[in-house]
Amino acid sequence: MTKYAFAINLHRCIGCRTCTVSCKMENGLPEGNQRIRVLNADDETVYDTPEGTYPDLSLMWTPVPCQHCDTPLCVAACSTGASSKRDDGIVVIDQEVCIGCGSCVEACPYNARQINEDIGKTDKCTLCAHRLDAGIGTTICQISCPGRAISVGDLDDPNSEVAQIVAQHETTLLLEEEGTGPQVYYWSSKS
Repeated sequence: MTKYAFAINLHRCIGCRTCTVSCKMENGLPEGNQRIRVLNADDETVYDTPEGTYPDLSLMWTPVPCQHCDTPLCVAACSTGASSKRDDGIVVIDQEVCIGCGSCVEACPYNARQINEDIGKTDKCTLCAHRLDAGIGTTICQISCPGRAISVGDLDDPNSEVAQIVAQHETTLLLEEEGTGPQVYYWSSKS
């Protein structure tokens, strides 16, 4: 069975936010909404200056889409059933059923949901389900990333890039202690 996940190489992310912008364009998002945020070392979405002393300077960026959790707290918090988890692991929102109450927004420990004020409904990363369902095989953030930091694929397919990254590299999960089983695997190709 297919189980989609992200693998994000933090060493290759340059903080350019091309993923954020391309996602906004692909999905027609209003100003202020971001389905994938790129956070600096202080967990803020502002551009930053390097840390350290020359010549040992560093910048660290963390792209944060919806984590498409195994046990999504947002789905449990949704009183209308608008939020659900598909069989392939993608957490989605049925916009026809969503009433924009914000319960799921508050329940998400990753701050991956927000209210789209233009339509009065909750919005989040869909892992480009429309593209994957059409057989395209890539998300817009994945193909637009100039550093090729973002990979998307089937964890259950041992030949997929994501499954190989998770099998061959040390990975971390955001807020693993929340017990949600996030499906965004962060790693670094830096030796």
